[in-house]
Amino acid sequence: MDEIETYLGLGSNLGDRLENIRQGLHLLRQARGLTVEVSSSIYETKPWGYINQPRFLNCAIKCSTSLTPLELLQLAKRSETRIGRQHTFRYGPRLVDIDLLLYGDQVISIDNPDLHIPHLKMTERAFVMIPLAEIAPTYNHPILNTEILELSSQFATSNDDVILWSDPICTKYFDDA
Repeated sequence: MDEIETYLGLGSNLGDRLENIRQGLHLLRQARGLTVEVSSSIYETKPWGYINQPRFLNCAIKCSTSLTPLELLQLAKRSETRIGRQHTFRYGPRLVDIDLLLYGDQVISIDNPDLHIPHLKMTERAFVMIPLAEIAPTYNHPILNTEILELSSQFATSNDDVILWSDPICTKYFDDA
């Protein structure tokens, strides 16, 4: 299989949030069939869905992969489990969350396992779109046929929903991860 350009979102709001994301990136980097190419900056973000919980740290990463979408989903879920994620309730707090956002220009909708690419709610979430626009501004959303930067422009960056928290994790941690 040829390499496919894919984008993932990582988030954490429990424990050492930055370390949880670093561990997620480390596990993804070690996986066969996946090359992590670049990471966005880290953003601190308000929770979405269920708001009575700690703020998140979030980032987006660009990868190339020979894995199928289902294999990539399985890798993400295994990585979450290895870090210690325990599923509680929808949109609840978590040690780490790894979401598949985009997989080439493919559109995929599978209910079991739950796999929807592009991610169904990505364009509604500032914590996804702002980091993604940083690393993939001209990437075209395969359903909306609109560039990521344009889709992210609906989110004001002057409020406290999404705050730049640190430089891209790649440059700080990839060499020692």
